[in-house]
Amino acid sequence: MFVPDSIAEAQDFNEATRQRTPSKDKVTGERVWQCRVMDMDPELGSRSREVSIKILSNVQPVPPVGPFQQVEFENLTVTPYVGSNGRLAYSFRATGIVAPKTLTETRGKAS
Repeated sequence: MFVPDSIAEAQDFNEATRQRTPSKDKVTGERVWQCRVMDMDPELGSRSREVSIKILSNVQPVPPVGPFQQVEFENLTVTPYVGSNGRLAYSFRATGIVAPKTLTETRGKAS
């Protein structure tokens, strides 16, 4: 995944007051941030390459690398649901964003 340097606070819309307020996770109470990422997998063909990943954090996450560099997400979960159009959709949530590990770092952790 590549992050185009865009992490913004997620907003909830209150129908009664017609105002937007910062989103908070219903379980943890932490603030929710949205990070747009691009998947450059060539097998995607003409399908959408951009998704939004929600990051739970009380402070705004900062990408550990420059724009359009690879990143990894900590504790990434994917939740499938049926969208308003009746099609299958996915919600992506994470607890952090980090620079990708090298092969050496990954192997060292496994031993």
